[in-house]
Amino acid sequence: MPTAEHSMAPGMARVQRSSTVDLITVQLRNAIYEGLLMPGSQIHEAAVAEQLGVSRGSLRESAQRLVQDGLLIARPGQGLRVATVGVDDLASLYATRLTIEAAAIRTVAALGSVRERRRRLARALTLLERLEGLGRQAGRSTSPRGIGDLDLELHFETVQAAGNQRLARFMGTLVMETRLASLGHPEGYIVRTDVHGVHQERLELICAGNGEGAVAQLAAHFTDTVNRLTGRLPEPVATAQVDLNEGEQRLGPIIA
Repeated sequence: MPTAEHSMAPGMARVQRSSTVDLITVQLRNAIYEGLLMPGSQIHEAAVAEQLGVSRGSLRESAQRLVQDGLLIARPGQGLRVATVGVDDLASLYATRLTIEAAAIRTVAALGSVRERRRRLARALTLLERLEGLGRQAGRSTSPRGIGDLDLELHFETVQAAGNQRLARFMGTLVMETRLASLGHPEGYIVRTDVHGVHQERLELICAGNGEGAVAQLAAHFTDTVNRLTGRLPEPVATAQVDLNEGEQRLGPIIA
């Protein structure tokens, strides 16, 4: 009979340090998000393994995880390529995002007090302040990439505020697909630079407990976004193109 010292609750496992495969997966995911591995580009196994300082076997195992997540595509005889999200996929992508984000918005807006809603949204409100600062600089500094990053982070943190890990997990995948769509757009990665006001209005509605108003505002914003990215927006908005060579980043070795 096991002693209390060595017994474990059913279904629980010992905490493990991150494996090399875990670290490779994170590195590859970040490389896709940052545009170091562009949509549609081929993954040259030997070269990437050498850059990361890992075995090809570990790289293959990590790559299979990303295949399962839909971020890499594996075709027999053609190796691995980074997935693409085309212009024709945008309406479906943003419709799915609306479903996930609306569920989170309604959850947060239904909380019993303004104080609790603001507490849940604390991270998003902090990002909003940072986005405001970048928006003011957009016309005179190289901030489009930062605006694009903060825009997606704000959407993600709003979903996180609901405290529903399934919604957060789905949203994490949708954020990656949104970035793939942006990076692979035929006209380049173009961000809307005046998006601070859009986020501010929506967060104020949520904090006030007006979930339906916030969802309606998000739906209108997503309609405008899809129309902008497909060339159908009737009124122009402030935009800037992201320099994908900014910072000259590259894959570096894995440090376990």
